[in-house]
Amino acid sequence: MELSGLVRALRLEGPRDEQPPPAEQVLLQLGLLLSQGPGGAGVLRDLAVLIEAADGQWLFGGRSPVALGELVATLSGHAAPPKREQDAADLPGEDNAYAATAERAADVGAVFLRLLEKLEAAKAQESLGVPVVGPILGRVMGPIYVFAATHVVERPWTNARSQSVAQELLASLVRAADCGSVAEFLRGKDEDEEGRFAAVMGILKQELTKDTWKRNPATKFVFSWTLPHVTRPWLGRYLERVLPPSLLISDDYREDNKILGVHCLHHIILNVLLICASSTGLRSCTTRCTTTSIRERPLSSRVGAHWCFGENTSRITQISHLTPNQAVLLCLLDLLPILERARRQQKLPRPTAACDEVLQLVLTHTEAEHRLALRRVYAKALPAFVQRLGILIARHLKRLERVILGYLEVCDGPEEEARLGILETLQSTIEHAWPRMPCRLPVLLKALLRMMWDVHTDRGSTPEPVKAALLQGATQCLILLDRCSEGQVKVLLEGVYSSCEENRVRECLRQVQENA
Repeated sequence: MELSGLVRALRLEGPRDEQPPPAEQVLLQLGLLLSQGPGGAGVLRDLAVLIEAADGQWLFGGRSPVALGELVATLSGHAAPPKREQDAADLPGEDNAYAATAERAADVGAVFLRLLEKLEAAKAQESLGVPVVGPILGRVMGPIYVFAATHVVERPWTNARSQSVAQELLASLVRAADCGSVAEFLRGKDEDEEGRFAAVMGILKQELTKDTWKRNPATKFVFSWTLPHVTRPWLGRYLERVLPPSLLISDDYREDNKILGVHCLHHIILNVLLICASSTGLRSCTTRCTTTSIRERPLSSRVGAHWCFGENTSRITQISHLTPNQAVLLCLLDLLPILERARRQQKLPRPTAACDEVLQLVLTHTEAEHRLALRRVYAKALPAFVQRLGILIARHLKRLERVILGYLEVCDGPEEEARLGILETLQSTIEHAWPRMPCRLPVLLKALLRMMWDVHTDRGSTPEPVKAALLQGATQCLILLDRCSEGQVKVLLEGVYSSCEENRVRECLRQVQENA
């Protein structure tokens, strides 16, 4: 293979009988070439050829992993998105800079692929093997993973080529670590084995502080893409590393950052805090903590410090003042049981549960909301609240009934997400609070029949499958109402059924008569 261009660039020519220059010297000068001048693409291509052609003993044998680790760090920095000095969604000239970043990333990824292939081959060499290759892999896997996670999905600084290389690189990392998946690569093969997540978070830590997390636009995405791969019981040992950046991102003024942070918090709640809320879970999680600093402080105190918000549960309801979206509301639902357990353990007085307080606030906003986009968000979240409260939803029936009646009246567009969500809410409410339904039968029956007629006569853009779903949802509500009212719906619908000439509505009423 022709390497004369690279040799001239490194100024390492010499008599043919001389030994090749030390690997450290070559790698050091390559790093300098990348950081000091243009022509990076040519250097990267030559480097890929050099690694592929080099003897494994020359490249790895008897060498400290530090040189390779520094080269990997230099290459990753060479392909990183441009740093920002200000917080903005788009900066002037950013598109061109991102396009150049994607091309550099594809070239750097190709070099990393050659390096991992060479390390894999070196494992089988008698003179090298795992004793030599293992420390090198331990040094380079973390930085290479962060690089791959930066470019693996569609972002402003990626293109099809860079994404493809990053995906191939992740697969190569998984193989090199003798793992079966990215999740196993990060967390370890079993509960007692520590994966590479600690090393990854160590790299991200310096860029996930209050003053730095917005300078590199990729950092928050690398963190949020990586976090879901680490689940219980492994995530508990990293609580102090993952909770602060999640809170930091969710506390930002920009809506996209709030949502991203809430998704991270929700994952932590489901995989750490819900388990640790019980005394047994606390003991189990504390046992799994591995560092001295974590062992010195019981996990119960750390969970309480971060999540119980002192003695005033009104702090909890402030979360629902975030920009309303599905992520926030569902995250709240899973957070509330933790707060309730904490209050019971502290024997604090509580006239109403935290979930009741939040639902009261949600219903207040839901009832008064006229913007269709937010009506859809609230309507799709209400069924989960009803399921969580169970029979205790009876405390909120008066206000919930007003919301149901109001939302059944209004068509909210082709997909009818608000109406479908409200029908699901009504079904769940009937199932849980059925003894309180007969007294509400007249108003609910009238609202359901009116909605069914509106859907049947709608000549707008609502697709037929959506209409069918609405009619089926209303029919199911009528069947449930009939069962909890001892057949009153069936009696009241007899006259309607006999006088109805519209086949579609008549078929729904027939189902009620036969199935109720």
